[in-house]
Amino acid sequence: MPTTPKITSIEPLPAHEAKWIEFQKITWVDQTSKPRVWEAASRKTRSSSGVDAVAISTILRHPSRPVSTILILQYRPPAQAICVEFPAGLIDEGETPSAAAERELHEETGYQGKVKYISPTIVSDPGMSTANMQLAVVEIELGEREEVPEQVLDEGEFIERVVVPLEEVFERLESYSREGKMVDARLWHWAAGLHCARTMM
Repeated sequence: MPTTPKITSIEPLPAHEAKWIEFQKITWVDQTSKPRVWEAASRKTRSSSGVDAVAISTILRHPSRPVSTILILQYRPPAQAICVEFPAGLIDEGETPSAAAERELHEETGYQGKVKYISPTIVSDPGMSTANMQLAVVEIELGEREEVPEQVLDEGEFIERVVVPLEEVFERLESYSREGKMVDARLWHWAAGLHCARTMM
């Protein structure tokens, strides 16, 4: 039986032990010509595409059910909590962001779809990290009696997928927050935009 994940220790990470990230000291000159220094974290895995990762906003269409989307829940040690997120993942070397989106969606959720839109390169925490990504909108057409597909998770991945009608996403995220889960900012902003368009415009 799976156990509840928990943090057993937190300590500084020596640079020579870091496999995925590195710290950068960025020296720059501001608008008044004053020299300044900035500290940042940077991924070591950026591919030649210049983009680190993709996040995937899904649109599930079913003949007799409401239009829905897929959320994933997984424990994130830096947040020390189960996080509610879009399906997402790093882009492999030689892979396009669109191909990565379709691959990651299939691996994390089992579903297969087609990319309908992909955003420009965006950043989510530019004051601390050089990390960037693109947001893909992937459409999935389901049949009336289509069975729920199996996930294709790597060893050590524990990802729960949840299908939520679009009209219920914002309220579901509020509910998850009350339960102590942490909602990813990109997902929250997307859901808040849908909620605003539905209730405030």
